[in-house]
Amino acid sequence: MTPHDLVLTPRGLRFQGRMFPCTVGKGGIRADKREGDGATPVGVHRIVGLLYRPDRIARPADWAVPIRPGDLWSDDTKDEDYNLMVRAPYPHSHEMLRRADPLYDIVLITDWNWPYAERGRGSAIFLHQWRRPGYPTEGCIAFRRNHLRWIVSRIRYESRVIVR
Repeated sequence: MTPHDLVLTPRGLRFQGRMFPCTVGKGGIRADKREGDGATPVGVHRIVGLLYRPDRIARPADWAVPIRPGDLWSDDTKDEDYNLMVRAPYPHSHEMLRRADPLYDIVLITDWNWPYAERGRGSAIFLHQWRRPGYPTEGCIAFRRNHLRWIVSRIRYESRVIVR
């Protein structure tokens, strides 16, 4: 572990000497993550991307990529683009990245089952804004908006998300 790692604990996420309340997947924390189980996967996950809504917030970091209308994330285990960002029109199962609610105004993308996805192992483990305290995700890790912004501003290339 390094000082730049984000460590998920039973009390929240520890990062750079601070503890942040967060929520995890409705399926709990699991070592045997599967598509659709709602679980947050155990492991050491690298942060491989940062997305943001340019119509709602300023660019949070110089490496952030804007979420455009039509940006989607494939969660179709039968498609060759499974667990990748895709564009509409996309006829397979997917999640919209440009949402009406603020959950994906800032999104840190982890390397869970990426870039060479094993079909059915689960897709899109993000760090994003929560709906409200204690409300579980579909497997992602979610935070208060100002906490997520604080974290994003301090992420380094070598930062990892550690889930035990």
